[in-house]
Amino acid sequence: GSEDAINTTIINFNNEKMQITWATRELFPNENVSFLYTFDEGKHKVWKPCTTYLLDQDYNSGCLFKTEGPTLAISIRNSNGSEAFFSKKFRSDFYIKPNRPENVTFFWKEDTVTVSCNKPERAASCLRLELQYKSKFDKEWQSRTSKCCSVAEQGFDPRKCYSFRVRLRRLVPQCNVVNYSSDWEAETFWMNGTLLDSCDDDITSHSNTVVVLSCSLAVLLMMLILLILLCKWQRVQMSVLPAIPDPKYLFADLFNDHNGNLEEWLDKNDHVVLQTKLEHEEPESITEAESQQEDGKNSDKQGPLEKIFTFSGAAENNDGKAAEITCLIPASNTMASFAGFHILRNDDMYVML
Repeated sequence: GSEDAINTTIINFNNEKMQITWATRELFPNENVSFLYTFDEGKHKVWKPCTTYLLDQDYNSGCLFKTEGPTLAISIRNSNGSEAFFSKKFRSDFYIKPNRPENVTFFWKEDTVTVSCNKPERAASCLRLELQYKSKFDKEWQSRTSKCCSVAEQGFDPRKCYSFRVRLRRLVPQCNVVNYSSDWEAETFWMNGTLLDSCDDDITSHSNTVVVLSCSLAVLLMMLILLILLCKWQRVQMSVLPAIPDPKYLFADLFNDHNGNLEEWLDKNDHVVLQTKLEHEEPESITEAESQQEDGKNSDKQGPLEKIFTFSGAAENNDGKAAEITCLIPASNTMASFAGFHILRNDDMYVML
């Protein structure tokens, strides 16, 4: 009855050390108990007192001692050891908790990773190697278990960073009555076969890349906007403030080739000026100019006769002033054209407009 009333926790650490614990505050309130154990079998057992107690508020709540055999008997007694409260006999190798895997290696090949560790010296067939992994986008661990001491898994995305951890598990019920596993080996971080300090490094590098690309795009966009504004400004400037041609280039040959002789320069450049004017005018303007030129020619033909006739009539019928005007009309004249204007020259005057 006392055996069923007391709940104990038994752990055999890799078949090297035993740890037996009990709930002392619930089972033995305000009383400090003692613990005895033996690995001997038969009638002649030698009980050993616990030398390393585990304490709970200054009360003995467990004992830690060396594993010395496959069969273990324990006894929990009062403080002086005269009365036994609990006793139990069991196989110590049914409560083994393995150590962490040693010398863990990762081998990457494309999207497959193979994890292996050193094979334990004892009962390797009772052990399984468990691999857990998750990416930075996963909330829970994914698990894969295989025989000791190698496990392979595939389907890893080379663009993601993964966290890995491994441990050894003891088979139940073939080898253990309690499902004990080792502590997890130190967590490692991998990305496409490259070991990282943490997956935060991948996030930071990705963030830096995004920042650099964003800044580059912003600069290019600003340059494009400035270029568009510059082109628009040039168009506005040309429409509001058109360029004024420098007249010195139009009359350069007047002084260089003709030594300032306007008559000679006009005779030679009459057709050139007219052609240049026609090339720069719009079609409607050219048509209008041609019409005006034809009208001008007709008026030139009739104008002098009318003027002479009028002046002659005035000389005969009017006073002497009209006759004086008639005398100013040249006897012989020559017509010259310059930039759309018709110039009348005679022998007595240099230029008449």
